[in-house]
Amino acid sequence: LTPDETVGKLIAEAMDKVGKEGVITVEDGTGVEDELDVVEGMQFDRGYLSPYFINNPDKQIALLGNPFVLLFDKKISNIRDLLPVLEQVAKASRPLVIIAEDVDDEAL
Repeated sequence: LTPDETVGKLIAEAMDKVGKEGVITVEDGTGVEDELDVVEGMQFDRGYLSPYFINNPDKQIALLGNPFVLLFDKKISNIRDLLPVLEQVAKASRPLVIIAEDVDDEAL
């Protein structure tokens, strides 16, 4: 096979493995062989919505210990919808990470 055919075959194999909802990322490698790594998981298009979430300014990250994680498959428009959850989290005195489709500025 030519190098182009080899890469094409590798991409076709990747597409077959991840399906139409999957994500394919092509990266430069350090070796001489082409390889395919399939990783299970999720991909997020954005990070934190406010720079005020950063608690480690040197690394520009929000580092949280033992947080609750709330997955919300819709847009958060009104924070009142989440008040029962927020009250329980506050009682537990643990941080909360919210992963949502989107968040309105008012809810933020």
